[in-house]
Amino acid sequence: QGKMKPMNNITPYKKTPIPFIDLARQQAEILPELERRISRVLQHGRYIMGPEVDELEKALSEFVSVKHAIGCSSGTDALLMALMAKGVGPGDAILTTPFTFVATAEVISLVGATPVFVDIDPVFFNMVPEELEQAIRAMLENDTGGYPLPRKSASSVEPSRLRPKGIIAVDLFGLPADYDPINAIAKKYDLFVIEDAAQSFGATYKGRRACSLAELGCTSFFPAKPLGCYGDGGAVFTENDDMAERLKSVRVHGQGSDKYDNIRVGLNARLDTLQAAILLPKLKIFPKEIQARNRVASTYHQMLVDFGAGLQVPCVPEEYESVWAQYSVLADNGALRKKIQAALKEEGIPTAVYYPIPLHLQTAYAGFGYKKGDFSVSEEISERIFSLPMHPYLEEREIERICRTISTADQM
Repeated sequence: QGKMKPMNNITPYKKTPIPFIDLARQQAEILPELERRISRVLQHGRYIMGPEVDELEKALSEFVSVKHAIGCSSGTDALLMALMAKGVGPGDAILTTPFTFVATAEVISLVGATPVFVDIDPVFFNMVPEELEQAIRAMLENDTGGYPLPRKSASSVEPSRLRPKGIIAVDLFGLPADYDPINAIAKKYDLFVIEDAAQSFGATYKGRRACSLAELGCTSFFPAKPLGCYGDGGAVFTENDDMAERLKSVRVHGQGSDKYDNIRVGLNARLDTLQAAILLPKLKIFPKEIQARNRVASTYHQMLVDFGAGLQVPCVPEEYESVWAQYSVLADNGALRKKIQAALKEEGIPTAVYYPIPLHLQTAYAGFGYKKGDFSVSEEISERIFSLPMHPYLEEREIERICRTISTADQM
């Protein structure tokens, strides 16, 4: 018998990369149905607003328990459509958080309105309702000394004459914002509320699904989202029949009775039929994946504590269920974060920082006159936060490896 050749070309297990999000494992679960769905689209050839879009919209509205789901081209366009349907424009102020992806504030600027920022809770990372009301009162009373309002507006309107028009509350990292007080404050001051549920589709708040928690709910189907397609996609949700018709019009160039009867300025924001076909089998397994995401999060919690990793783990309040779009932890300081990230990278474990610079300090918003210190919680969190791999197919042995690496780095 010949001697076995040395296996020098095999990478040691500890160095095997762990994907941040593993779409390949998910695809293996649904591949036959995916292929059948895609093949059907190729056969009928209705690539724009085909029958799968209508089928998906019905399935989404049933899942969320909201009357209307309007599919569109991205989560950003979902927010933009909502603002356009509400008639937001120059002179209007929209209140939102500075600790979010730029799309949330970007759409406010695109319609000519001005973002007014509200700081976040240091534990849950979502908008603080009490500070929301403080911001609204400061605007109405032109109290620039008591609250960090924009020192310039997005239009020729003086900041002192900005009208608070609406609120975009963000459900960060998969956890809904606190909508009961937010909606109550909005009602008190005659404002509308848009739920930015780009990261929270599938989560619940007091027994209600994300995208049903405000007058308008908007989500994203970007591939990395909890429910993602294989390109860009999104949806807007509403109970209001008239608003649904307005959104459908905005989605297709402001279309009226036919494609050449344009009754308003709109967008080209349609959801591709192929993306709808991909989302349908994903939606079928989505409830199972939500459960798996919560199991992964619980395992992370326990192991990070058991290994003494020294990080602040994320919390979920009673009567909430997160969908864990990200699993984000807090290091004591930026130096420790950098050290832990470097140790994980050495082991083939990716991390990400959401978000390293709050929106009020980014170059695009310098013109509004915000400055460092205006939203201290967002600024502090941005220096300490980082996210670990999170998806429904993450195995316990992989989580153990991640947590062990963190604990070792923390003790160096």
